[in-house]
Amino acid sequence: MGSVPALNFAAELLLRAQNIKVAFFDVDGVLTDGGLYFGEYPEGDPRATPQVGFNAAGETLKRFNSLDGHGLKLLQRAGITPAVITGRDSAVLRTRLQALGIVHAHFGTEDKRPAAEITLKELGLDWSQAAFMGDDWPDLPVMRRVALSCAPANAHAEVKALATHVTEARGGDGAVREFCDLLMVASGRYAALLQEYTA
Repeated sequence: MGSVPALNFAAELLLRAQNIKVAFFDVDGVLTDGGLYFGEYPEGDPRATPQVGFNAAGETLKRFNSLDGHGLKLLQRAGITPAVITGRDSAVLRTRLQALGIVHAHFGTEDKRPAAEITLKELGLDWSQAAFMGDDWPDLPVMRRVALSCAPANAHAEVKALATHVTEARGGDGAVREFCDLLMVASGRYAALLQEYTA
């Protein structure tokens, strides 16, 4: 196999993605499959006490995709900052984002537009340099403002209707990687990054 990329995206889509410097991601239904798994602690276990990332019934479990994780790392190497805005909070999510080197994250945020504006200000960017990937109605206010919006295949119909691009993959099953690949191709860094693995 050579280093010639196998991926192809529409020219119009690549043009819209060319100036993206920050990509915002929702979590449930985007970085995960949207399922919420709760394990039970044995009766009397002190961990059964409600706390951040947990409830009385047990720890919140989330399933992440390794393709998505590597895509987010590559995105950073391509000069695009990944950021997370999620309505939930959990210890497992914070651990995962830390492992991926994602430092811009807003947890327990139902109103996502102000959170995005905070990150844009911190980075010295504006909406024309931002992209967002979401799957449900709380994501719409941000999706309406960014230069490029994306939805996974499992997103709600209203979100897919608004999105600039809908991935073939479902959330938690490579959709984030697909979006990262698009952004990297548009940035002109995809082929060089691929070459490091195929040389």
